[in-house]
Amino acid sequence: MVWIPFYCMRRLALCIAMAVAGCTHSDPVRDFRSTEVILPDGRKITAEVEIDPADLARGMMYRDSLAPDRGMLFVHDKPGRYPYWMYHCKIPLDIIWMDQNKRIVEISANTPPCRSETSSECPNYGGHEEAAYVLELGGGVAAEHGLAKGQQIQFF
Repeated sequence: MVWIPFYCMRRLALCIAMAVAGCTHSDPVRDFRSTEVILPDGRKITAEVEIDPADLARGMMYRDSLAPDRGMLFVHDKPGRYPYWMYHCKIPLDIIWMDQNKRIVEISANTPPCRSETSSECPNYGGHEEAAYVLELGGGVAAEHGLAKGQQIQFF
């Protein structure tokens, strides 16, 4: 029997779930790296899924815009306290941290872009609570849909 670490199994299950879910939709924007996220008010967001460390670090850098029905979902290997920053981000973002049960544990609303060219001068946001997932939406989208601590977001 081959032993496979838990985080590898979780990534494999995630990839299979996204591939199967992608087969049922005809939206050309969707691919194996995106998933449907359903906010507590029923609003559906198509979110790019980031799992690899390089992709987690790059995030929304260099993007000029983000449609109100789009976002980015970060999947961490294990629950932890993950502060985020806005280095090289060009637009304000709502950053939503969720626990393993996909319940919101923290929100940084309308997080401003960092204008500094020096990464060490950019402030960190969040990371005060244990989280397994982080969802980034355009600035103001969280308030528009009434997102609050304790609510559950659906995906996968």
